[in-house]
Amino acid sequence: MKRIGLFPWWLPMIAAGALSASSVALCAQEAVAAPAGPAGTVPAEPNAQAPPTHEQVADSLMVHQRYQAAIEEYKKAPRNSVDAWNKMGVAYQLMYNVAEAGRCYEKALKLDPHNAVAFNNMGSVFMAEKAYSQAAKYFRKAAKQDATAALYRKNLGTALLAERKYEQGWSEYQQALALDPDIFSASGSVRVENPGTIRDRGAMNYYMAKGCLKAGQTDQAIEYLRQALNEGFTTPKKIIADAQFASLKDVPAFQKMMASQGVYLTTPGAHSTIQ
Repeated sequence: MKRIGLFPWWLPMIAAGALSASSVALCAQEAVAAPAGPAGTVPAEPNAQAPPTHEQVADSLMVHQRYQAAIEEYKKAPRNSVDAWNKMGVAYQLMYNVAEAGRCYEKALKLDPHNAVAFNNMGSVFMAEKAYSQAAKYFRKAAKQDATAALYRKNLGTALLAERKYEQGWSEYQQALALDPDIFSASGSVRVENPGTIRDRGAMNYYMAKGCLKAGQTDQAIEYLRQALNEGFTTPKKIIADAQFASLKDVPAFQKMMASQGVYLTTPGAHSTIQ
């Protein structure tokens, strides 16, 4: 499978899997002299920790953003570790090497043909190639394997919107919201994962605005609408006519944004300059 294009927009799509809590700590342990026993012997330490595994060392390196070093440790992990292959793929993706990332996810799927994380992450590789239909296929497989993961539904919605299947994409977004009302606020900044044309990004922003508003994230919804307007996907008239945005008409930030477009909402429900 040919893989091209390196785009930072796909990073929120990746599912890394769980990094062990113990791996966040320093791997080296401070040596403490044990007291001598009655016969001058040193008793064995009852709670001595086993040395960290290569995968745990790699997890710790990932936390510290030492991705290349983490990759070298994951390579030393057991070759039948699905988690290690998935996390190695994530490390490559965080270094914008989606080709190697894809190969790691393929290894994970050979070991576990039903692995939801690998399906999802392979979908993000296809998104980087703008192969949206293939991406949707993998995101759908991920959602089938784990119906409780909101991320997979959101990613599927994103791929469908990139294909301009707007109603289907919005339907997936709504299912993602039902699973996790905060799914659209996982990132601190407003960001759309679609690398397509300006109009495609406008469509994505428009439906992201709907998702944010449904989740109660008014400020983010308005920012997405602003981008949708700037990218030419929608118009003030269409936004006003969309019942899903009716609750924004009394919000000062929304009124200010619309005024910048020549539409003045001076009283609740009014839109005096719309023809």
